[in-house]
Amino acid sequence: MSSDSLVHVIAATSADRAEIARVCYTLGHHAEIYASYQELIDSRPDRGFVLAEDVEALGGIRGLLSTMSTEMSWLPVIGVAHSPQPNRVVMAMKAGALDYLSLPCDPSCLREALVDAGQEAEVRTQAQRQTEKARALIARLTNREREVLELLVAGSSNKTIARDLQISPRTVEIHRAHMMSKLGAGHSADAVRIWLQASMGPGTALAEPPLAA
Repeated sequence: MSSDSLVHVIAATSADRAEIARVCYTLGHHAEIYASYQELIDSRPDRGFVLAEDVEALGGIRGLLSTMSTEMSWLPVIGVAHSPQPNRVVMAMKAGALDYLSLPCDPSCLREALVDAGQEAEVRTQAQRQTEKARALIARLTNREREVLELLVAGSSNKTIARDLQISPRTVEIHRAHMMSKLGAGHSADAVRIWLQASMGPGTALAEPPLAA
């Protein structure tokens, strides 16, 4: 089964889950159904689409996306609701939902949404891979090497870094050389690019670089 044929369906009622699954099957997709957001999180799927009812009491689509970003691999999310409210739609889309549909799902609308989501997912998956690669490189740094990188990203010179960290300029050069080697960076612009890539994906754990003195 290809990843774009699997749809993870989350809805509050068994009737809605059954109806959405029926439409998915009609369109040639396999549907896995869940009664709650937590059921999806606990199952930790790593492929397919998520078609989730926007249940405000559970944190809504925004809450689901936030939890997904920290607990599991990124998957494209399409929100659904009976009589969608504009503010809920805007909130979900700003949080990263790729689309938002009315229940019951119109087959043609769902087909179009899944096609668009698949195209967007391909782009985001590539970006996420770059983010994960950059984070793995950053994780290899010692605390001091990371401090040097943070100050480098902020635009600090070796002399300024030495003053801020209260170490000698020569020690900064040593830490910087080790940091560049671990990152596989040929020059400072490469190191900055790797930091920015590591800071761009979902579930960002990196602190914002400090402002230059």
